[in-house]
Amino acid sequence: MSTSNELFSEKAATGIEGLDDILSGGLSRSHLFLLEGEPGTGKTTVALHFLQAGAKNGETSLYITLSETERELRQGAKSHGWDLDEQIHIFELTPPESLLNADHQQSLLYSSDLELGEATRQIFEVVERVKPTRVVIDSLSEIRLLAQSSLRYRRQILAIKHYFVRYDATVLLLDDLTTESLDKTVHSVAHGVIRLEELTPNYGAERRRVRIVKYRGQKYRGGFHDFTIMEDGVHVFPRLVAAEHRGGYNRQTLTSGIREMDALLGGGIETGSSTLILGPAGTGKSLISMIFAAAAVARGEKAALFIFDEELGLLFERMKNMGIDLAALQATGNLLIEQVDAAELSPGEFSHRVRRCVDDGGIKTVVIDSINGYQAAMPEENALILHMHELLLYLNRRGAATFMTVAQHGLVGDMQAPVDITYLADTVILLRYFEALGKVRRAISIIKKRTGSHESTIREYRIGSRGMTIGEPLEAFQGVLRGVPTYMGAGNPLLKDESS
Repeated sequence: MSTSNELFSEKAATGIEGLDDILSGGLSRSHLFLLEGEPGTGKTTVALHFLQAGAKNGETSLYITLSETERELRQGAKSHGWDLDEQIHIFELTPPESLLNADHQQSLLYSSDLELGEATRQIFEVVERVKPTRVVIDSLSEIRLLAQSSLRYRRQILAIKHYFVRYDATVLLLDDLTTESLDKTVHSVAHGVIRLEELTPNYGAERRRVRIVKYRGQKYRGGFHDFTIMEDGVHVFPRLVAAEHRGGYNRQTLTSGIREMDALLGGGIETGSSTLILGPAGTGKSLISMIFAAAAVARGEKAALFIFDEELGLLFERMKNMGIDLAALQATGNLLIEQVDAAELSPGEFSHRVRRCVDDGGIKTVVIDSINGYQAAMPEENALILHMHELLLYLNRRGAATFMTVAQHGLVGDMQAPVDITYLADTVILLRYFEALGKVRRAISIIKKRTGSHESTIREYRIGSRGMTIGEPLEAFQGVLRGVPTYMGAGNPLLKDESS
């Protein structure tokens, strides 16, 4: 059965948006593809997506199952809210009755010879009858067991491949990798190989990822891509490549609404730049990022907060005590707040969430609080740097202002950041504790700003019911960068108590 280009597109879409993006549109037609992965990685669900996409397109699909019954398949589809319609034919391949009969077990012929031939004949018969354009065979491990030798198995796969070419069918073979030897027979025969993997971290939910091992004559997105299986099916999050997203925007300066803060920053923060707020616990890193987000909403712009570390109820209450009513800002529709659970979220899914906000919601201010929480979602630190690099570069190219907080280890003395991303950020705001006149006080300074000039001074600040109060530049300071700042001057420039 030949398919006309008028009826069907050039490629057979899998029906999974992210996977089609990785495959540059889907599977090329009239070819044989291998989908491999251990049991539980989601092969059957991906195969059902593929057949459903065909049915929506008006194509006839065939699911040949050697391992599951039709009833099990329909129940599995129902759990995702799908009803397999009449365009999706399910064929249960069962061994002939004679082979199950004990009287026929002992013969000069190997039962496997009969079984393999019979299985292949049954497959070809049903294809002749249905004439599908999309076929799924689940699974190859049964055919491998029937073949018993590597040579016969390869010949069988080649026979299946050449047979389906006559019908212009796009074939998806499922392999559950249950054999002990790593047999690459089908890899060399198949036009493309898609591998599904499941990783089990020491803590938290399992992580699933997909990789295209091979795809003849086609440029595809390489590397590992995170995916999840949800109630409505499979969601794939393609790896973010910032270089693909070049867009022009007008560079503007964003102000915080605090005169002294803007003076420190040389007027404010530019759009399309990233700001890192660095300091020990309790110095007000979250507060500074919230001040910029609240200022953006006050200007009529949209902002998004991704909170890793803090429970939202506590954050709302804490900010309200400092004069920032997050609930009211959220009610305007211009502030999006997402609580992110690092143990349950893969890095790829997080990047996807941020992208969705910026692309679909038109958000221009993004706050990630904090990178420490983001790091917890990462298996390796190296990967974090690369993820952050791509994400920040992408946000910069979309003209968004990004604020990130990093909590340093320790309160005073030689402090270490869990991950050094100061070189990635365009602006670095350093917060420190210092001691003066018998009190613990806080100091703020700007270490770096790529997008323009900034004050090189150090200012004292206080956090109270009125939010953040920043004082005049303090000159008689020593040892700020060493981690133990000492104030050597008189008490006059220091901030007075709120009561006085």
